[in-house]
Amino acid sequence: MYKVVLFLCTMFFGGNVALYSQQHPNVILIYADDLGFGDVSCNGGTGVTTLNIDQLAKEGIRFTNAHTTSSTCTPSRYGIMTGEYPWRKKGTGILPGDAALIIPTGKLTLPGVFQQAGYTTGLVGKWHLGLGNTVEKNWNQEIKPGPNQVGYHYSFIFPATADRVPTVFLENQKVLNIDSDDPITVDYKTRVGTDPTGKEHPELLKLKSDPEQGHNNTIVNGIGRIGYMTGGKLARWSDEELSFTFLEKAKEFIRQNKKTPFFLTYNLTEPHVPRMPATMFRGKSKLGLRGDALLQLDWAVGEILNELRAQGIEKNTIVIFSSDNGPVLNDGYEDRVVELNGAHKPAGPFRGGKYSLLEGGTRVPFIVSWPGKIRPGVSNALIGQIDLLASFAKYLHQTIPAGNAPDSRNMWAALTGADQKGRDHLVEHSGTLAIVKDGWKYIPANNIPPYFKTTGTESGGSKTDQLYNLQADPAEKENRAATDPGKLKELKALLAAESAEK
Repeated sequence: MYKVVLFLCTMFFGGNVALYSQQHPNVILIYADDLGFGDVSCNGGTGVTTLNIDQLAKEGIRFTNAHTTSSTCTPSRYGIMTGEYPWRKKGTGILPGDAALIIPTGKLTLPGVFQQAGYTTGLVGKWHLGLGNTVEKNWNQEIKPGPNQVGYHYSFIFPATADRVPTVFLENQKVLNIDSDDPITVDYKTRVGTDPTGKEHPELLKLKSDPEQGHNNTIVNGIGRIGYMTGGKLARWSDEELSFTFLEKAKEFIRQNKKTPFFLTYNLTEPHVPRMPATMFRGKSKLGLRGDALLQLDWAVGEILNELRAQGIEKNTIVIFSSDNGPVLNDGYEDRVVELNGAHKPAGPFRGGKYSLLEGGTRVPFIVSWPGKIRPGVSNALIGQIDLLASFAKYLHQTIPAGNAPDSRNMWAALTGADQKGRDHLVEHSGTLAIVKDGWKYIPANNIPPYFKTTGTESGGSKTDQLYNLQADPAEKENRAATDPGKLKELKALLAAESAEK
C-alpha cells in the first residue's frame, strides 16, 4: 500500500515526496546507556554542559517525570520494544553476550508498528536482547532470529554491552570482517582459547577491573571483559572507535532514507562502562572518564541533529531522547570516577540509580522534539517508555492485535504537550516491584539489601513497606506508610492488581 501511495505522490508532485511525508514524520529514538536524570544540564546537571541535548530540549518538550520500566538495561529495552512489562516474562534480566533472542518474533514491536505503517526501520548501536534461538550459536554465519526478525529492516549492532564478549560488530546479523581461518567461539561458563584474562594477567590491562565485580575474563583491547572469547581477531573492535562507527552508520541510514519516512533507533553506548572516550574528548571534562564520555554522548546527539539539518528534514523529524536506566559510577572498572565525581549529582534530586527501586533508577532524561509541530516547554506528565508503542500505533492508525503490548498506553497527547497528566499509574521494577500514582509511590517490604556495596547505590530495599509523596519529597526521604494508611492500602491493592498475570 505504501508503495502505491508513493507512486501516486510521484505522479502528482513531480517526484517530490515532501508533501506526502509531511503527514508521516521521520522518527529517531536516541537511547543513551546508564545516563542519569541529572547528567544533562537541562535537568539541572552541573558536572558537564550538554549543549546539544539542551538545545534539543529548548526546541521540544522536556519531561521531568518520565520512566523506564526497570533500573537495568535489558529489561528496559525489552519493555520499550514490546510494550510489555519485562517482569511478566522470565529471562528478561541482564543478558550475557551469548543469550538467545528474548523478543517474541510473532508479536508486534515498536519498530514493527512503523513497518506496518510503511516506514523503513533501522537499528544502530547496542542491542542486548539476544540473538538466535539458542545460547550455543555459530558466530561465523548469519545469526537468526535477531533485530531483523522483530521489526527492523536494517541493523548494525554489537550483541550486548561493551563490557561483554563478543566484542564484534554485526551488520544485518552477520559479524563484520569474519575470517574463516579464525572462527569465533564464545562461552560464559568455561574458558575457551588461549587469550589472556584480566584475572590472570592484570599487568596487561590499561583499565583495571574492580576485583569485586568481575570484568576480568578475556582481555580485548587491553580491557578485561565479562565472558570468554577466542578467534575473530580481525573482527574485534576497539572501544575508542565505537561511538564514531555507530554515529556514521546512523547518519548513513538517515541519508539513504531521507526521501521516505523512516524510524531509526540509535542506541548510544555512553556512559556505560568501560568508559573509553575518543582522544578528542579525553580530559575535556572535570569528571574524569565518565564526564568525558558524557561530552562524547552530547557531541553524537549534535551530529545527528546536524545531519537532519544538512538533509533538510529536521522539521519533518520527531526526535526522542532518553536513557535505558539511571546512573552508576562504580560499575566494574577502577576508572577513578567516584573520586573525580565531585559535587555532580548524576541522578539529580533523586535517590538511587542503576539497579535501584528508588526514583533515581527509572526516572531518566526524556525529550520529545518536533519543530513546528510540538510547542516547546516542560511537562511533569507521568510517562513510561513502554507507552511509545501504543502511542505511535494510535498516531499512525495501526491496530495492536489482542495479546500484544498489554502494558503500553496511548500517551500521544502527553508526548505532544496537549496533556499534562499522562499515565494514571506506572509500575517500576528492580528485583521487586513498586508503583507510582498521582505523585505517590509505594515500595512493598522486601529482602533486598538497602545498599549495594559494590556500586555504592541505594537500592530501595527495606523489610518494611515504604510510601512516599514524590511531589513534596522527590528524594524519598520521609516514609509515610505509618501516617497515610489509606493511601498505602490503595497503592498496595493497585500493585497487586497490576502484577497479576495478563
